[in-house]
Amino acid sequence: MERFETESLALMPGQRVGATVLAHHPWGVTVALDGYENARLSASIDMIVQFSSSTRTHDELLALFPPVGSRVDAVIEWITRWHAPVSVRLSLRPDDLEALVGRCDFCGEPLTLGPGGEALVLDSRSHDGPGSHTVVCHRRCLAERISPENGGERARALTIGKTP
Repeated sequence: MERFETESLALMPGQRVGATVLAHHPWGVTVALDGYENARLSASIDMIVQFSSSTRTHDELLALFPPVGSRVDAVIEWITRWHAPVSVRLSLRPDDLEALVGRCDFCGEPLTLGPGGEALVLDSRSHDGPGSHTVVCHRRCLAERISPENGGERARALTIGKTP
């Protein structure tokens, strides 16, 4: 496994992270994730997607860009690990920082990533090459897709990550 994969495996959608703003771009900002400064990853915050509907002018939108060098708290929206560098998209929306709401990759219904959420984040990878694919789903959706003969794995899908 290549170094970029092992260092970025701990990152998952819905996870809160700290980041330092590196540069401004017309669409948003690029950042360095705290603790992953030496990992081969590209992290960014698309400010237009997140805030253009809540601002009236381009200047209002630009005023929301955090200053270069500042530290921000964010939540991971999605990760692409197909090839180096790993691409990480972050959100600064206050509601997302509490609990990121997405869609189940199996049933398409809404799900919550974060404390108290019913989401599982699955990384699928091949045994013979680099890269991986992330699937986010409801616990029940995964459990329903596991063979009934494999009851132990079905039960684990429903309880993994939950505190007793």
